[in-house]
Amino acid sequence: MSEVADEAGWDVEPGDEIEPLVQAVGRMLKVFREAAGMRVAELAVAMGYGEDMIRKIERGVRIPRPEFLDRVDQLLNAQGNLRAFMEDMEKARYPKKVRELKELEDRAVEMLLYSNHHIHGLLQTPEYATVMFENRQPALSVDVIEREVAARMARKSVFEKEPAPALVFIQEQVTLERPLGGKNVLRRQLEHLLDVGRLRNVALQVMPTNREEHAGMHGQMEVLKFLDGTAIGRSEGAFNGRPVSIPRDLRILELRYGMIRTQALPPRESLAFIEQALGAL
Repeated sequence: MSEVADEAGWDVEPGDEIEPLVQAVGRMLKVFREAAGMRVAELAVAMGYGEDMIRKIERGVRIPRPEFLDRVDQLLNAQGNLRAFMEDMEKARYPKKVRELKELEDRAVEMLLYSNHHIHGLLQTPEYATVMFENRQPALSVDVIEREVAARMARKSVFEKEPAPALVFIQEQVTLERPLGGKNVLRRQLEHLLDVGRLRNVALQVMPTNREEHAGMHGQMEVLKFLDGTAIGRSEGAFNGRPVSIPRDLRILELRYGMIRTQALPPRESLAFIEQALGAL
């Protein structure tokens, strides 16, 4: 199988609710291929992919990339029937857990986010995100890293929403100083933080390392609030790390988050802190 064959798509996660749709697209591909009088081997050569990859897509165990559907639709004269699923396959390519998280983030009208080990995913540049996944152990494959980074970047569409949600990010000082991927990666990441931190709907705060009081000892935390008054929250060191949605538990998380905000630098001072960190590189 050629190297480009792996670029045709991504494997379907077992039990994923998107599986029936992927299988339907695969069956449709097979119908149009046979109607065009092409064998699997001929389609593979014409598309520049391996036969095994084409068979996997037709069996519904491989999610085709949108660009694959665009090309094969033209090749098989499918009259847009395959191309019509490009947007669905774009969403399906992301891991199930990421799709579920993105759905919550897209619904949120306010997000309270605290990160202590790394830059929050919604704030990461593609280079920084790639380094994050490259540092995972056991090591991830190139295909998985690419898929995870693409999914993380897709979540950043939250910054383009109208009306814009209120976003509060609190970052530990160390996350602004650890040169993951090298100084150039960190430099571009800090520049991006400054751009995002200047958005009117964003409050970006830095928690200095020298604070003698710190309410964030429970680790990473997030609270997402929705238009209907409901919310969902999670903290690494609370409620066994499980998401919570009942008011009593949410009050605990919001209390802790409120304390972290008061202990962190205010937004204007935080941006100045980031500019200073950038200048020191």
